[in-house]
Amino acid sequence: MPRIVTYNVHRCVGVDGRLDVGRVAAVIAQCRPDIVALQELDVCRQRTDTVDQAHAIAHRLGMSFHFHAAMRVEEERYGDAILTSAPLTVIKAGPLPGSRAIRGLEPRGALWLGLEIEGRRLQVLNTHLGLVPHEQRAQAEALMGPDWIGGGARADPLIVLGDFNATPYASTYRILARTLRDARHGARRRRAVPTFPSRFPMLAIDHVFVSPGIAVTSVEAFAAPLARLASDHLPLVVDFRFLA
Repeated sequence: MPRIVTYNVHRCVGVDGRLDVGRVAAVIAQCRPDIVALQELDVCRQRTDTVDQAHAIAHRLGMSFHFHAAMRVEEERYGDAILTSAPLTVIKAGPLPGSRAIRGLEPRGALWLGLEIEGRRLQVLNTHLGLVPHEQRAQAEALMGPDWIGGGARADPLIVLGDFNATPYASTYRILARTLRDARHGARRRRAVPTFPSRFPMLAIDHVFVSPGIAVTSVEAFAAPLARLASDHLPLVVDFRFLA
């Protein structure tokens, strides 16, 4: 049964203020995933010792990866990645709309891959939405629109996941839930799964949405002691199977 994880790694700086890429990789390894969607990765940035965090984590896990930079400043990059041991192809990677009313907000993007797992084709889209509600809504509408999964490149089964910075009560969440199913509902879990902040999780802002063709069997936040330290988010772990 495949397992997918979404994890905001907070540039591999833990809640104790320590920068430790190996610790983040160890948390992911403890989750035993087949596919990992990561947000807030630094690549060759001075603030995190110029480490290519996407490559370093993938190397430790023995996985291949694709990284998308939502932000670039000369050689420094910051963004999201998908890691897996399965064969992968890139469907699309690009920016999401920002706010016209508020300048200087962090750029946001999405990464959409096609994978082959258990002999089946699967599409996975990883994203990290903004903090401002109107910006979030515009980004969610863009993801569901014709330039992304509302267009002709979509082929179910599809999983959309990441850090949406929005709880299930937010309009941003409802935009996604109009056409995709929250994984926890497939697992017959009534309550949302809090993942933030990692030491005392209260907010469910990391989500996994699935299309028809996927049956979810388990949704849990991975709250082992190391996970409570390694990032300000906990990993969200989803087990699923393909429907015939």
